[in-house]
Amino acid sequence: MIIIKSEEEVRKVARACRIVARTLAELGEMVAPGVRTEELARRAEESIGSQGGVPAFKGYRGYPASICTSVNEQVVHGIPSGRRLEEGDILSIDLGVLMEGFYGDAAVTLPVGEISPEAARLLAVTEEALYLGLRAVRAGARVSDIGSAVQRHVESHGYSVVRTFVGHGIGKSLHEEPQIPNYGAPGRGPRLREGMTLAIEPMVTMGGPDVAILRDGWTAVTADGSLAAHFEHTVAVTDGEPLILTRSE
Repeated sequence: MIIIKSEEEVRKVARACRIVARTLAELGEMVAPGVRTEELARRAEESIGSQGGVPAFKGYRGYPASICTSVNEQVVHGIPSGRRLEEGDILSIDLGVLMEGFYGDAAVTLPVGEISPEAARLLAVTEEALYLGLRAVRAGARVSDIGSAVQRHVESHGYSVVRTFVGHGIGKSLHEEPQIPNYGAPGRGPRLREGMTLAIEPMVTMGGPDVAILRDGWTAVTADGSLAAHFEHTVAVTDGEPLILTRSE
């Protein structure tokens, strides 16, 4: 069942999302060669707590950390560790917050120092795909309109969208209906309605769409070892442009 939020409930989602955005901005300033991903997780936990929130991912279905840090061929759900970032890496940070009983969720992929033109192009195309997907979010549209816009843009640049993982509704639960694939024909699926809150999150690879899960049981990597990028915003559906709740201030 897709849950329609009241105005007050949307405001609560927005408050959680503001913490997400501020914390991601803080972490972005830390990202540099030599930084360990576990340092980012510690800072995230401290920052979220200081703002009155709770890290949403820690303990969720057994996940062990406050954020996900996925490097290079890692697509999503990378576990922070003692791994030091290296010049030329790309790093995806996925972060969720619980505040006043409601969740916010966002992700960004960042360059570590100087990256190759090919990696920079992957990041640009993936972020562009996110915003094209967001343009399809409005009352009366269909869920598949979002994924269709994402897929067209990604594949027009010779990349692939990951199909194993999808976007989702969000609110009192971290993952609510509807699921929002990053592919598909337009005009299908449930109609979007004002008051829905959604997490739109294209995951894009330079190679094929298939992924594998590492032995840690969490980290998803590209099956062909190609680079991957991930961008995500939580938005509220309106009868016009969506409200991007995790946008940086």
